[in-house]
Amino acid sequence: MNDGIETEPGGQPLPGNERPTLKTIALMTGLGITTVSRALKDAPDIGADTKERVRQVAQQIGYQPNRAGVRLRTGKTNVIALVLSVDEELMGFTTQMVFGITEILSSTQYHLVVTPHTHAKDPMIPIRYILDTGSADGVIISKMQPDDPRVRFMTERNMPFATHGRTDMGIVHPYHDFDNEAYVYEAMRRLSQCGRKRIAVLLPPKQFSYHDYARRGFDQGLRDFGLTEFPLTSISNDTPLDQIRDESRALMLSDDCPDGLVSISGSSTIAFIAGIEETGKKIGKDIDVVSKQSADFLNWLRPEIHTMNEDIKLAGRELARALLARIDGKPAEGLQTLSQPVWSSRAPKFNA
Repeated sequence: MNDGIETEPGGQPLPGNERPTLKTIALMTGLGITTVSRALKDAPDIGADTKERVRQVAQQIGYQPNRAGVRLRTGKTNVIALVLSVDEELMGFTTQMVFGITEILSSTQYHLVVTPHTHAKDPMIPIRYILDTGSADGVIISKMQPDDPRVRFMTERNMPFATHGRTDMGIVHPYHDFDNEAYVYEAMRRLSQCGRKRIAVLLPPKQFSYHDYARRGFDQGLRDFGLTEFPLTSISNDTPLDQIRDESRALMLSDDCPDGLVSISGSSTIAFIAGIEETGKKIGKDIDVVSKQSADFLNWLRPEIHTMNEDIKLAGRELARALLARIDGKPAEGLQTLSQPVWSSRAPKFNA
């Protein structure tokens, strides 16, 4: 296709191992540097065939725009920062979240940078760094608190952001969340249908929003299904796994123990079950267990576990879409999604 644009002779790549540049693409395609630049920016006066040819060459040689130059020209970094707690669940959470986000970003000019941190330290530290250095155009955060200082800070600084989880602070912002209230309530229903009466729940720490939602579902389930709580006061799903195992073993060796368990994370479930089985007791006989999982694996290990799936890759996609829309100026009210729990296809078949 002839776009009416003069081309440069050549069509050969630059010698050596230099970083690919616009000039490299121009030499390989025989196009002018300005034409290559405008094609990569999807300029309307450049033909579709030319754009496709330029993009293919750029992809083949691994071309990436110089971020410093992009920032000087546009004021943007073309970077999305994912601030992810190193305390997140071990079983596939981080990988699936990154996969989901990059699926959406792959068709855009944005690149993902993962910034790890621990909630044992001040969670504001990575947020302040990103905003003070201007190192990203938008931020995704997790482990939300009902009154989260990160949300307030980014709102005041007009930084586009999206959260994995909800807040309760009167600030409307983009989010994607899993309905932990519905999950725990349905878990309680299933345990009741299994004939269980004394139910323990392995909750998140109290400072996080999803603790409140999970607790709400648990309390409603106690009332609706006539169940009794067996309190777990010394462990949460953030407790080190060896401590969860030890607490579970001591609990199940006592005369006073639960006959049902609801767990919020797959890794915590494995630790709790290890403690149960060290006592010689059996899942599905002495105690029934319902667990949420972010990867469909628990029933490979113990087919007796009742499992629900939380799609973390979906969460990543939804968060990326919401953040890109927010960067484009769309109102936050329309950028909030909530996914519902789904029983795993590998979970025990159950007829109420």
